Amino acid sequence: MRFLADAGISPRTVEFLTQLGHEAIHVRTLGLQRAPDVVLVDHARADSSVVVTFDLDFGDILALGALDKPSVIIFRLSDQRADSVNQCLSVVLAERLPDLQSGALILVEDTRYRVRKLPIGRT
Repeated sequence: MRFLADAGISPRTVEFLTQLGHEAIHVRTLGLQRAPDVVLVDHARADSSVVVTFDLDFGDILALGALDKPSVIIFRLSDQRADSVNQCLSVVLAERLPDLQSGALILVEDTRYRVRKLPIGRT
């Protein structure tokens, strides 16, 4: 699976995903660290990547655009260090990989995660 790490995500998380056998790239590597979120969504759609972010705006972009891709994982953690993010990410990947492949928004909180299938608001 391919991942696009947003600006706030640690490069250590990109390394972690790579060690798990995934393709992962940070927006800084692409020169997109200051790009609007909608540009990152377009890039992830074109590249079939999952966006990994702390930014809730990605959920709004998916909902307003009624988009079925890209999948997005949003972290809302009190501890945003890479080790904490990576631990939560490993759980989500182990339990929700099929959802990410088919299109989902996953909101990861300290004690749980919530999954919304894409497109949001459509049946």
